[in-house]
Amino acid sequence: MGKPGWVETRTLLPHLCFLSQISGELTSVAHAVSLPAESYGNDPDIEMAWAMRAMQHAEVYYKLISSVDPQFLKLTKVDDQIYSEFRENFKKLRIDVLDPEELKSEGAKEKWRPFCLKFDGIVEDFNYGTLLRLNCSQGYTEENTIFAPRIQFFAIEIARNREGYNKAVYTSVQDKEEEKGANSGGDEGANSGGEEEKGANREGEKEKINKGGEKEKDAYKEINKSGEIAM
Repeated sequence: MGKPGWVETRTLLPHLCFLSQISGELTSVAHAVSLPAESYGNDPDIEMAWAMRAMQHAEVYYKLISSVDPQFLKLTKVDDQIYSEFRENFKKLRIDVLDPEELKSEGAKEKWRPFCLKFDGIVEDFNYGTLLRLNCSQGYTEENTIFAPRIQFFAIEIARNREGYNKAVYTSVQDKEEEKGANSGGDEGANSGGEEEKGANREGEKEKINKGGEKEKDAYKEINKSGEIAM
């Protein structure tokens, strides 16, 4: 996958307008969970830097759920606690397609604030701004993305992984890769090549299942490596 968190300049260029928009949301996210004002200040360069860092984190996370069956991912050391607390407090919250009002309205903020503050000192940088997808079957587009505190991102994405909603992304990407591999062999031997490709994919799936613990560790390192993509 390359160095975690590294996104080439040409990859970020199409997102510059998007970054300008989301950078303005950093202060409001910080205030929502009582982040000290000095952490952001009013410097637009600092806000843009954090927005770019959030975009890098989002791209790495999306690559993870595209290449590894999400049910095997472990995003933090306390996934079980986060998930338990989340579903205890938000039993009926729909997470496959989020309603922004359930996260951003004044009433929602009042309900989320105690939950978020429970993880102060437990989850590193629990209240830093992070990009969150509204529709979990889609990617990080301008229309499908909002800013949220990091612990809110973890709570929703851990639930999406455990409850099977993020499987749609993984399945879609794997189907496209399988189709691409089957078509690349040309007309001659296409049928046999397709069967081999399917067999290889089945073997690969078995290997992923057998090495679920290793995938969890790798995912944890990707999402949490300090100074590179940790939010």
